Amino acid sequence: MTKLIATSVVRGAHQGESHGGVYLVDFDAETVHRPIDWNTMEIDWQGRGWDRGLRGIAFDGEKIFIAASDEIFVYDPSFKLIESHRNRYLKHAHEIFVYERHLFITSTGFDTILTFDLDKNNFSRALYIKTDGREIGVQPFNPHKDQGPMMLNKLHINNVYCDDGGMYISGLNTGGLLMFNGKNIGISATLPPGTHNARPFGEGIIFNDTQGNTVRYATPGREKDRAFGTPLYEESELINRDLGDDRLARQGFARGLCVISDTMIAGGSSPSTISLYDLEANKLTRTANLSMDIRNGIHGLEVWPYG
Repeated sequence: MTKLIATSVVRGAHQGESHGGVYLVDFDAETVHRPIDWNTMEIDWQGRGWDRGLRGIAFDGEKIFIAASDEIFVYDPSFKLIESHRNRYLKHAHEIFVYERHLFITSTGFDTILTFDLDKNNFSRALYIKTDGREIGVQPFNPHKDQGPMMLNKLHINNVYCDDGGMYISGLNTGGLLMFNGKNIGISATLPPGTHNARPFGEGIIFNDTQGNTVRYATPGREKDRAFGTPLYEESELINRDLGDDRLARQGFARGLCVISDTMIAGGSSPSTISLYDLEANKLTRTANLSMDIRNGIHGLEVWPYG
């Protein structure tokens, strides 16, 4: 069964308009359900994505964690809101990840990975990823005290992933896939500029080559490398294509990526489209389009675990 949950961001939405939502997409039943239509006035309306929309998705038992720009919302599987959490160092959040009873959150505005303790139900640690333009280092700090970094967004960190090997961090300006082993941080794999959702997978890594409108699987020997172009539509089919600013919204923008099986992954793109890719057969197998609004792009994407 292939049932996915996705979040979207409507870039450039105006006050009073929906600027994102949550979708349940069942590829087997060929159905789409939108349990949450996000429209709040308490956001920063300065250009591009900024505070709009909903972002990363993660699960812990019967709890669904969904990130907004500066708040983590917790829902049950029926999408009843249970609680939400804020922190002074949480701003422009992107992807989130659960590992060993902790929720890890990319606080993009502060170049920081925030840690939320799932048992104590509070923010417990923070890790500032710092750079002088040449080298990258780390600086732990207490997220409850005024000793953290300034909001500079130098690296534009947009993804975090953890396994027994360590914590993997990537962003638009990180220069590659970073790996933090608890003491030191370094580049574990090179990446093209402007990537999203980079993480280890199989014999290599998967990521969205966003500038290239491509989903990639890269392996050390390159024999098993895969590259899939994101779906593109006729210009006449697109809605709101007259915005006149490709930085604001463009089709093919690759963001949102999840693993379905050892050989199957799903990726998101703009206008909000989810595509299934078979790595073994080296082909795109299915797509589901949720909106033809050029401003509406997939952000978070995960396999729905509740049947």
